[in-house]
Amino acid sequence: MSLVLDFLNTRDVEAGTDVLRGERDWEAWAAARGLTADPLPEAVRAREALRAATGDREADGDTAPAVHISVRASPSVDGVVFEAYTAVAAVYAAAARLTALGEWGRVKICPADDCRWAFHDRSRNRSRTWCSMRVCGNRQKARAFRQRSTPSTTHMEQSCG
Repeated sequence: MSLVLDFLNTRDVEAGTDVLRGERDWEAWAAARGLTADPLPEAVRAREALRAATGDREADGDTAPAVHISVRASPSVDGVVFEAYTAVAAVYAAAARLTALGEWGRVKICPADDCRWAFHDRSRNRSRTWCSMRVCGNRQKARAFRQRSTPSTTHMEQSCG
């Protein structure tokens, strides 16, 4: 799960950073995880496709790159293992595992326009909306409360009328 989330969060809207903005940052990200960096445009397309697959309304999922992943039987893990040789392939393999385990639906994107962070919904009924109730959820609740608490001009005119 963490590799997929780390990859989806290579762009941080709040901080204004994007690991996939330059080759060096992307190569460093991949190397820090013991992976070989794919060409940068492929990585960008993969991130967009995976974000679109989570339901991110702002992502472009039409340009998903194809990757090569080997699958082999392994008695030591009681099943099969994916072998990926590049960073994007490793992320796709991790996403495939999540899908096979029925966990892909728990990968979500925070709806806050100033956040857009990918997170793992650990709630029992898979209903979590915000990446963090303490930050984004609280901010949205406060905004909604202010909107409900502020009398509209039309209502004020009718009352004073």
